[in-house]
Amino acid sequence: MGEKVVAGSFDLSDRHRYRDKLRQCLTGLERLLEEKRFDRPKNLMGLEIELNLVGADGLPRMMNAQVLERIASRDFQTELAMFNLEVNIAPHRLGGLVFDRLSEELRTSLAYADRKAGELDAGIVMIGILPTLGRDDLVSSNLSDVDRYTLLNDQIVAARGEDFALDIDGVERLVCTSKSIAPEAACTSVQLHLQVTPDRFAGVWNAAQAVAAAQVAVGANAPFLFGHELWRESRPPLFQQSTDTRPPELQAQGVRPRTWFGERWISSAYDLFEENLRFFPALLPICDEEDPLQALDQGGTPKLGELVLHNGTVYRWNRPVYGIADGVPHLRVENRVLPAGPTITDVIANAAFYYGVVRALAEESRPVWTRLPFEVAAANFDEACRHGIDARLRWPRRGRYGGVVEVDAVSLVRDELLPLAEAGLDAWGVERADRDFYLRVIEERCRRRVNGASWQAETFHRALEKGLDRDAALAATTRRYCELMHVGEPVHTWPVGLSEPVLLG
Repeated sequence: MGEKVVAGSFDLSDRHRYRDKLRQCLTGLERLLEEKRFDRPKNLMGLEIELNLVGADGLPRMMNAQVLERIASRDFQTELAMFNLEVNIAPHRLGGLVFDRLSEELRTSLAYADRKAGELDAGIVMIGILPTLGRDDLVSSNLSDVDRYTLLNDQIVAARGEDFALDIDGVERLVCTSKSIAPEAACTSVQLHLQVTPDRFAGVWNAAQAVAAAQVAVGANAPFLFGHELWRESRPPLFQQSTDTRPPELQAQGVRPRTWFGERWISSAYDLFEENLRFFPALLPICDEEDPLQALDQGGTPKLGELVLHNGTVYRWNRPVYGIADGVPHLRVENRVLPAGPTITDVIANAAFYYGVVRALAEESRPVWTRLPFEVAAANFDEACRHGIDARLRWPRRGRYGGVVEVDAVSLVRDELLPLAEAGLDAWGVERADRDFYLRVIEERCRRRVNGASWQAETFHRALEKGLDRDAALAATTRRYCELMHVGEPVHTWPVGLSEPVLLG
């Protein structure tokens, strides 16, 4: 949520006025859609990566403000906690050698940022959850010193009315509480944006929902939290629980969580924005001066500020985005399911797979969402988060018989989704060499059954076998991860285990 807000308190009139403005914004969005005011196809994609700051010991460093001051680039911004940064890559047109260009830009940006962090004895690491984070690191005093984060934390805490309960039952079980939303900061992700026309939005969003489980299965990179080995991709349950405004009674009533996969396929972008208003109370009822309907009547393009702000506090794994560029409104699908890392090559491979398969699925004559029940897609997502590369997913059966069949995630990706991704990237106009290089990374992960999460877990257990205690094993695993991340070869090629000598006692 990038809005510039200031800390303060809200009264009842603020909430009433904000609700009225939200309804006006929704009406304004409806009119924009009816009047076909949105931008024409430009095949634009965008990329954001959340990062962690660590020391040479592999432990988190709480110094993002100092590092950002050294970096001095608008491409880098604060994130929720003091050990977080975010890098934003300018939009690119899908086609040609776009993925090689993205890779080079990321290498240049991250190498520069890492050098600047090194001046303060810190380094940058891309990983879903930093394994060395402790409970004392994820407290409100370590939130970034930015008004919007303080205000968001205060409003979510007030809405919940009690401590947040974390209960994740995976390889091991973690049960603890938090007095703030700070544990959310452990979740560092890659966000993939795709600008789409209103007519294509529903198909792209539905396709992104259907394929989210496969993305996580091959891309999982977050198996540890607070010294516990949990799900292979522990970010989704952690994010949901650490931002959950519902006390147990509201959960029991079926009230929806603000971090949400969804509950149905859609027919329009309007469906998602309307659901956000209908289901989720405002957390930040901040109104601007714009009258969106008057702006429309005068031939202008309304900012829909309240709608945009509210949308940023509903954490869908595939989020609708309304934006304006050069005075023209546009819509984007923001894919938020992937963890950061392990390497730039892995991040770009994940992006190539996503953009290719979503294009192909969205344009099928018999779309996957007409053959896959939504509740199955949601269950697939949980299964992929739990088991990563070893997940078994349910997918529409091939041929004329219909129904769904259970299949290994790696078989689904290799046999069905990778050919679709190839076709989708061809349709975008991506050059064959670019397409094949990055999709081969996904194919090799499947063939070897290796991703960031499996490498972390196996290396951690090798360290335990050498006699290290859990904290030392996690720190050593993190240091080895950072070393291999900077070498830059994709994770399926990484040797398992530690390279450094193990000193005991």
